[in-house]
Amino acid sequence: MASSSGEKLDWCGCGRPPRIVVLGAPDKLNVSSAWKRLRPTIQSHAELIAADFEFTYDFSDKEVDLVIVIGGDGSILQSARQMGENQTPVLGINCGRLGFLAALSPEDFLDAWPKVCQGDFSIIRHLMLEVQLIRDDEVIAHSMALNEAAILNGPPFAILDIDLYADGELATQYRCDGLIVATPVGSTAHNLSAGGPILRRQLQAIVISPISPHTLTYRPLVDSADTRLELAVTEPNESTSIVVDGRILGQLKSGDRVRVHRAPVSFEMLRVPGQNDYRTLREKLGWSGRLALRQL
Repeated sequence: MASSSGEKLDWCGCGRPPRIVVLGAPDKLNVSSAWKRLRPTIQSHAELIAADFEFTYDFSDKEVDLVIVIGGDGSILQSARQMGENQTPVLGINCGRLGFLAALSPEDFLDAWPKVCQGDFSIIRHLMLEVQLIRDDEVIAHSMALNEAAILNGPPFAILDIDLYADGELATQYRCDGLIVATPVGSTAHNLSAGGPILRRQLQAIVISPISPHTLTYRPLVDSADTRLELAVTEPNESTSIVVDGRILGQLKSGDRVRVHRAPVSFEMLRVPGQNDYRTLREKLGWSGRLALRQL
């Protein structure tokens, strides 16, 4: 089965099983139970290179065809961080709650896995962001983001003035509690709870969403994924931070800048027949044409 970019994966059509690495959250009973249940089926159709439940496997050797992630969306984000620039296609098995990314249940996986090993799938490439914290013209911290980069406030929780530059030009100055720059994958995360729009995952776009803006005319903005953004907080609080996919990249000081632009790699996920973005949104967000009213 060809990928969405027209490539063919190594194991498809060459008569050998895929070489896989299994990743999962440590110390989670539902993950260990699922792995115990799924392992015989996985190994009957694939070559197991490693089962890593500490998120320590080194992907730099690039001898892996596929990564199976058992857990929730947090485990998917961790796998993206772990692979870094050595992104490998991922198939997610949901043992968490919502599971926007890890959309397959263990039961669905058992049905789909033999077909996947025969090439019955497609690959969807997701935008990732490169985030850099710059101080005195030097990059002091950097990370890739699959969900979002966010400037978040902290004690004493005074309102922030955040300058936004797009391709080197001043776009606006936000007065708000924080600012989110989200990918399409991240549009259903913090961005959604802040009132931002949902972007379809394949879109090459970003969404910029202010958190609790002081002026009501500030609204979430959708821009091209190729736009190079720069953010600067005029007077950051003691704990104002740049947070990438839920992890603090660094605390901001006056004069710091945060650069956000398209990462050099994409996050790749397998899509099996029957998976659909709208179906996922409908099921995970409880979309329905009817209200479920309870009788008192």
